[in-house]
Amino acid sequence: MSDLLGQVLADLDAEGARLEALLADRPDADWRVATPAAGWDVAAQIAHLAWTDESAVTAATDKAGWDALVTEALQDPERFVDGAALRGAAVPASELLARWRTARRELQRVLRELPPGTKLPWYGPPMSATSMATARFMETWAHALDVHEALGAEPEATDRIKHVAHLAVRTRDFAFVTRGLEPPTDAFHIDLVAPSGEHWTWGEPDAAQQVTGPALDLCLLATQRINRADTALRARGADAETWLGIAQCFAGPPGTGRDAAEKETNR
Repeated sequence: MSDLLGQVLADLDAEGARLEALLADRPDADWRVATPAAGWDVAAQIAHLAWTDESAVTAATDKAGWDALVTEALQDPERFVDGAALRGAAVPASELLARWRTARRELQRVLRELPPGTKLPWYGPPMSATSMATARFMETWAHALDVHEALGAEPEATDRIKHVAHLAVRTRDFAFVTRGLEPPTDAFHIDLVAPSGEHWTWGEPDAAQQVTGPALDLCLLATQRINRADTALRARGADAETWLGIAQCFAGPPGTGRDAAEKETNR
């Protein structure tokens, strides 16, 4: 196992443990609170995480099982994700939490034991173990934000979000393609300020297209947990500005994003 994979898995475990700690002692009623995702309560968020972790394990270990998952997805591509989440949510909270805990641990084990160079089939292009772990971190972090918001809890911002920022940068062209747009030909320079104050950069400093600002804002934007108008991100260049309006680091069709926050006015 590479050092990078080990770090991503450690951060994924920490992110999952943080969300589990938020939920562990809460009554069933809290699991039925609506989240910002339309039609999903807290239980549906956790059921989705459990189902996706289980699907990743299947992709890595069971070709026939994976083929069955793909067939199911193709039969109802617009609703199969929602269906899995809502079915999984229809159990007692303790049972659902135990299911997710088991799925998280099994995914950790499977990804650690994969032979180097293995590519896992997925709903998009095949993924390395490190890419899969990064994607699972992104989703765990993003759905945890929805749960925190639903329960009125303040999420902690840590430098673990560098995995999400990296994924956002790597999926720049995907964000254009999924909306039927031609990806930019020019490289971007990205300079983000981490929660710790450290600077994270990608690309050459003299690039014509530039994005600067808080790393947290780009992570929220690329997971569509914030509206572009509510970020402190700055773009230089038309392509960079367009990207910030469509950034998306998760697979699937373009999301609907979030509405801009209402601004208070002095009266």
